[in-house]
Parts: sequence; C-alpha cells; structure tokens
Amino acid sequence: MKSNESKRNLHIAAAFVSILVALGACQTLLENRAATSGPTVQAPMFEVDPLWPKPLPNHWLLGWTIGVWVDEQDHVWVIHRGAGGLHDNEKGLELKPPISECCRTAPPILVFDPAGNLVRSWGGPGPGYEWPEGAHGVHVDYKGNVWLGGNGKGDAHVLKFTKEGKFLMQLGRYGKNGGSNDPENFGRVAKIWVDPKTNEAYIADGYANKRVAVVDADTGKMKRYWGAYGNKPDDAPMGNYDPKAPPAKQFRNPVHCVERSNDGLIYVCDRQADRVQVFRPDGTFVKEGFYAKDTLASGSAWDITFSKDREQRFMFLADGQNEKVRIILRETLEEISNFGDGGRQPGQFYGVHSIASDSKGNLYTTETYEGKRVQKFVYKGMGSVRASQGVLWPR
Repeated sequence: MKSNESKRNLHIAAAFVSILVALGACQTLLENRAATSGPTVQAPMFEVDPLWPKPLPNHWLLGWTIGVWVDEQDHVWVIHRGAGGLHDNEKGLELKPPISECCRTAPPILVFDPAGNLVRSWGGPGPGYEWPEGAHGVHVDYKGNVWLGGNGKGDAHVLKFTKEGKFLMQLGRYGKNGGSNDPENFGRVAKIWVDPKTNEAYIADGYANKRVAVVDADTGKMKRYWGAYGNKPDDAPMGNYDPKAPPAKQFRNPVHCVERSNDGLIYVCDRQADRVQVFRPDGTFVKEGFYAKDTLASGSAWDITFSKDREQRFMFLADGQNEKVRIILRETLEEISNFGDGGRQPGQFYGVHSIASDSKGNLYTTETYEGKRVQKFVYKGMGSVRASQGVLWPR
C-alpha cells in the first residue's frame, strides 16, 4: 500500500510541476507578445544583467558615477566622485572616529573585467599633478593611456595616466580658465576621446567653455577648436533654453561628450540644447539631431556610444533627464526606439550619465546624483522592439 501511495504522490507532484512549467511558459509567451505588441521596429535588443558587477570589496561604495569606458580587453573603466557624492552615514568607517562598521569611499577609478570582478583601482591627489575638484569622464586611448577631465568650479585642466595610475601629463592648470578661446587652459572638461589615426585628443570643453578642443595627444599642444556649427566660440550669456526658439548658434553648457565614428565624423553632445551635432575633424559642421526637444533643466543629450558593427549603424544616447537610453540610426540621426525608466531597480535609471559599449555589443551605463552605480545591458541580437521599450528586465 505504501508503495502505491508513494507512486501516486510522485505522479501528483510531477503533474503539479508540469502545470507550473506550462503556466510559466504561458506567462513568458504573454510577456513576449506584450513586448512586441503594437508598432515595432528592427533594432538591437538588450536586457539588464542584475548581477553585474560583483559586490565591491573593503566595504567600498560608489558616489556620483560620472564616466565609463571599455578598453581593448573589454575591461570596464568607471570613474566616480565618491567624496562629494556620499553622505556621512555612507562613509561611517572613514570618519574619525568611525561611526559604524560600514562603509568607505571607493577609489575614484575602478576597473572591472567582463565577468564583473574588480581587477584594478586607483586615483586621487598625488605629486606632480592637480587632481580635479570634480573628476569627470574617463577614456582609455589606443596606447593604453587613461585620460580624465574635471567639472569642478576651478577645473581648467586634463590629466593623463598609465593604466596602473602613473602620472604622465597635465594639460592646463587649475583655476586658470581664460574662456573658450584660451589656447592653453580649459573650462571644466566633460569628456576626452583620442583618435588612433591622428593621435589627436578631442576634448568636450565643457561646463564653463563652449567648444570642442583638439590637442596633440603626446605634447598637449592645442591644434584647433570650434563651437556649435563650426563657429568661433562665444561665451556671451545665451539666456534660458527655449525649445520653440531657433537653434542656438553656440553650444550651451555643458558640451558633454565628443566621440568619432569609424567613418571619421565627430559627434558632440550639446546637452542642454537637446541635440547632437556632427562635424568633420577640421570642425566643419555636417548635421544635427534633436532628441526630446522639449526637455528643459539638464537636457536630453548626455553621452553617446556606437554599435559594434563595422558601419556603426546605431548610436546609443544616454538621456539623464528623461532617464532613458535612446537608440538612433546614425546615418539619419533618427531615434527609432528607447529603453529605461526612472527608478533604482536594475534596468531603471536615476541620472543616467555616461554610456559605453564592449566588443560584443553590450552596453554599460553609469548614474550620477543618487543613482551611484554602473549597469550592464547584455546585447541579445537584432529583433522587433517597440518605440518605447520600458525596463529591460530579463525574461
């Protein structure tokens, strides 16, 4: 009898499991249908990896996380502004005397391998250079050099280090900004990108100035610079942004990103003007695209990266005011889809600030303000997506 009863219980359990599996499959099917219901477009597909990166050691916490780059080893470089971005109760261990068992500020530069392990950390004040008051942006060039800007009140300089954190060069001096036509100093730099074909560093300059500056990446000598539409920069006050007014002939502050595509065009984020402008390397204006043009306050055009196909068919735009990543056809500058929403759960954003891509097409984002984190969005191939995808939670 006991044997028959055990067999019956096993059959009941197996049937129950089968029902659960079927229900799960139905739920997944419904979710997939909902995700592609209504008008769709063919675009890159992503989903957030909620387990990336792995927890930091040493009770470390990130503060305002304001730069990300992926190097040739697919190592993810992150720069954050811990000291100014953490509350005292988040720095309990480093206060004197300590007020708690947790936590302390992580070093400004953190490097993760593709699996999310922390493999390197360094940064902060040291001999021979002026660490930025508000470090901003990180770029690893084709020679393996690490470039940093700064948007603190007195930051008028750019720093260059080895991957191990050895100081190499400082361009400009803290507190010496002479405006957008200064040939030696800068004005609160947001981002740097180095061209491997010409060994020129393009500088998004920036939060005080209104220009793209180009310098020799070995000597730091200024080679050229330009403002919006290729005009000579003019620092005269422009008044508040009005989406109904004609486009401004100068960049608004901040000039927040600069990067070159494979076909040699230079893309520049004019953040508060809700636009990306495109130039030839000599500063000749080519075209521009506007995104969520009615966005006020901090604007919609924060940072860009490109898809990893040879043609770089897609551009991805981080929009920290609307809390989205916008998917754009690079050739036409037309937005075809977007993903994300405001919030603190994986796949949501609070001040999505910077964006980068690795060799496999995965995206990485950092968040400033109270976001204080880096997220990974795994590339899932091309497919049909809605114009507004919402939160890309794993299915």
